[in-house]
Amino acid sequence: MKNTNLLTALFLLLSFVGFTQDESTKKEQIKALKTAFITTELELTSAEAEKFWPIYNTFEEKQFELRHEKIRSYQNRLEKDLTTISEKEAEQILIKIEAAEDELYQLRKKFNSDIKGVISAKKIIKLRKAEENFHRKLLKQYRGGGPGKGKN
Repeated sequence: MKNTNLLTALFLLLSFVGFTQDESTKKEQIKALKTAFITTELELTSAEAEKFWPIYNTFEEKQFELRHEKIRSYQNRLEKDLTTISEKEAEQILIKIEAAEDELYQLRKKFNSDIKGVISAKKIIKLRKAEENFHRKLLKQYRGGGPGKGKN
């Protein structure tokens, strides 16, 4: 119950963020909310958090680069040129997308391996669930569902 109230308060804070703020400020606020959410969900001790967050933040940065710089650029190209793209070009782009997705998979495996020395396997699984829940709540908030409305 206490965690639910904390999370609701955090998401309410996010909902009151003004539209005039620049993108980097919003990203920082979302990152702070995510940090609080994950720390709460995993029940990280101070010692665990001290070791966990540098590894997690590095993983997140690399994951962001892969998703936004590689995969999205290929997908955006396909959306723009789909009517004029040749089959050979489409094949080449598909190979690049698959390579980037494989790189994401390898990155996640390395992260899991690195983080095993910091938190238990059970907490790693809880982390995956917490990440999904955070993103789901964030999307719901963004779409105007607000915290606490409807089902998770």
